[in-house]
Amino acid sequence: MAGNGTRVVEFVLTGFQLQAAQQTGLFIVFLAFYLVILAGNLGMVMLIQRDPGLHTPMYFFLSHLSFLDSCYSSVIVPQLLETLGTHRMVITYERCAAQFFFFTLYASTECFLLAVMAYDRYVAVCNPLLYTMVMTPRTRLGLVAAAYAGAMVNSVVRTGCTFSISFCKSNCIDFFFCDLPPLLKLACSDTRWQEQVIFLMAFVVIMTSASVILTSYLFIIRAILKIRSAGGRAKTFSTCASHMTAVALFFGTLIFMYLKGNMGKSLWEDKIVSVFYTVVIPMLNPVIYSLRNKEVKEALRKVLRRMKVSLAE
Repeated sequence: MAGNGTRVVEFVLTGFQLQAAQQTGLFIVFLAFYLVILAGNLGMVMLIQRDPGLHTPMYFFLSHLSFLDSCYSSVIVPQLLETLGTHRMVITYERCAAQFFFFTLYASTECFLLAVMAYDRYVAVCNPLLYTMVMTPRTRLGLVAAAYAGAMVNSVVRTGCTFSISFCKSNCIDFFFCDLPPLLKLACSDTRWQEQVIFLMAFVVIMTSASVILTSYLFIIRAILKIRSAGGRAKTFSTCASHMTAVALFFGTLIFMYLKGNMGKSLWEDKIVSVFYTVVIPMLNPVIYSLRNKEVKEALRKVLRRMKVSLAE
């Protein structure tokens, strides 16, 4: 425990206080989920790289989305597995700050990248003849670089504000990783200005991304409604359905966590939502994009056929 006037040098993660048998069971579940996340997302990246038919702007952005899902899950889940597997709940102050920084970086980048992907779908649906001229390799790289740059600014400011707070009430974090709501509960100093800056940054990141996504899809829906054939409308809509599903899942949980505020909200609710967006969503994204996408399924069949021939030889 940390007392008043004592600088915290380590935190204790007490997010899952369970009996030994329950922790072992939870360890197996999260390990299985994590392996599925890595296999699904890194497999998607490799599939897009290997198949020439997937060397298009849409799949370029999708490969970065899969990479980000792998990264931000890897910031959280290994620490969780260590806690559940060894019952060692201690995390150093520096490691906690690093975890907070990189999780914010990858999650913020995903917000911006989902907005970029919505813009890509807007250009493809509303200006198909100009698509290849607009989405050049240089433009694609620039959009992805801008997503990372914006996320880096948010991560630096958010981490700086959070860890400028004096933690002296306790060093026990009632959570399974270093996140904002449980850290604020440990503050013994006035945190109003830090919370205002953090909330403003979260608002800017989420609302800027959401605004681009909503505007893009309003134009997309209008373009779809102008298509006369029902088959054409269904085909065009299907190209956007996977992205819309991923957006709804990701932004819904982020808004609940970081824009709703702490009033009337328990840390137990936060834990459930955090497990959802750190483990469940990264596991679902490859499924969402592959099951609803004929090109991905066909590329996967090609790879499996080649593997089958290689094994037969």
